[in-house]
Amino acid sequence: MSNCNSLAISQPTLVSTVVLSISTELVTNYNRRVTPIYYPNHGGIEVKNATFCNVTVSYTHQQQDDFISVETWLPIDHWNGRLQAAGGSGLGPGRFDLSYGNMAGAIAEGYATTSTDAGILNPLDPYSWVLDGPGMADEVLIRHWGGDILNDMAIIAKSVIRDFYGKPPDYSYFNGCSQGGRQGFELAQKHPTAFDGIAASAPAIHWAQWAPAMFWPQMLMNTLGEYPHGCELDFLTALAIQECDGYDGVRDGIISYPGSCSFNPFAYIGAEFTCLPERKSMKLSRIAAVIANATWTGPIDSDGKFIWYGVNHGTDLSSDITGTGMAATACNNSTCKGNPVPLAYQWIQLFVEKNPDYNYTAMTREAYDEIMRRSGAEYDPIVASNNPNLTEFYRAGGKMMTYHGVYDQIIPIQATERYYDDIRKYVPEVRDFYRFYEVPGLAHCFGNGQPTTVFDALRVWVENGTVPTSLPTTLIDAYGKSNDRIICPYPERAVFIEDCGDSSKAACFACAAP
Repeated sequence: MSNCNSLAISQPTLVSTVVLSISTELVTNYNRRVTPIYYPNHGGIEVKNATFCNVTVSYTHQQQDDFISVETWLPIDHWNGRLQAAGGSGLGPGRFDLSYGNMAGAIAEGYATTSTDAGILNPLDPYSWVLDGPGMADEVLIRHWGGDILNDMAIIAKSVIRDFYGKPPDYSYFNGCSQGGRQGFELAQKHPTAFDGIAASAPAIHWAQWAPAMFWPQMLMNTLGEYPHGCELDFLTALAIQECDGYDGVRDGIISYPGSCSFNPFAYIGAEFTCLPERKSMKLSRIAAVIANATWTGPIDSDGKFIWYGVNHGTDLSSDITGTGMAATACNNSTCKGNPVPLAYQWIQLFVEKNPDYNYTAMTREAYDEIMRRSGAEYDPIVASNNPNLTEFYRAGGKMMTYHGVYDQIIPIQATERYYDDIRKYVPEVRDFYRFYEVPGLAHCFGNGQPTTVFDALRVWVENGTVPTSLPTTLIDAYGKSNDRIICPYPERAVFIEDCGDSSKAACFACAAP
């Protein structure tokens, strides 16, 4: 414990930076219940009476007028010799509640752990930092948020660990989902030696596309002046599941093979159903079919050309299940209005239009086309983490693992599939260093079916050379029954062995090519 002193921590060596301060705090009796929401790629864990040294290094880049802090937690009594860095979420790069939950889980398992705030003091309020004046983006902070400081975090954490324990970490890992997943890919692409292993799930690697694409169904509703009730969207989702559920050989109320689903919502216009939340009968409207179909298909431009992917059939469109839905509406009696995902309109207002008062509800179809174009043109060089050339990461001996929910309601899984396929063009041996798992039933990052052994599989792959094959998962089906299942490394998928007979047992599934 005597090492938990700023005098024992030397200044890390960083290029074109000035270390402003190094502070230390001995934390004792630290307790936190960490659920899988906060600890992606792991299971939940209870942190009890933990003791660690919190070292915070603050620094600035020359001529950038920034102030960045990297926070590193160092177990006192039970360090396992490893570093596990924690990624961010949403517009938060790190050093906020979700990242701290990740760090707490790491501490409980004996890892030293670290996170960076990228110089953003209030990540939950983008209106406080994205703009540097009317019509002007804060380019320094946006680039930091995009990831140009991630290698700084790795260098600082390893330096602090070496000073504190008298040796560098034996192995270094990065862990994250969504924004954290994107950060992991950013590191693999641009800093291939920073970490030995990267767990990067539901990665937001095409940020400039999917963020404004989330607004697609909202823009359509606004331009058409019609808004379906959430019950209508839920009804269509249920019908799609009913039609496409059995393609995997198991009737469990979950679409496991969405690529085979060609459900037609327009065939049900006028169908009567019961809206359970409001306890009344409804008839399916044409606008509900239009919006559901558009959300599944994804954005197209005014000429009908593809812009971006839509979500899979079975995904929550209305937000009634997950709390987030691209086509969500808010209804009072028979009057509904759009209820967009905040990140979608925040991206449009702040990053693209650079106007916090931009009226996104009045956006025309042509304006939306232009916003999608400008978003990619301006921000792909900053925040796109989708370079498929991972040759240097492969040569460095790095390993990476990803899971992505088939029912992801925010980041369509098809983009991750395309990215994996593109890697093969540069590194045909992609399976030798990268494994990607599609998870039926799982929404964005967490929830039903969330894998909890990804990180452990990554660790033994890095340290022992044990190549991951199938991974276990637990899936609650539509009837409330718990099922032990497996998920398979893409492009393989889990296939039910009919002769085995029991779809609730993982042993009755095998991985096979589609």
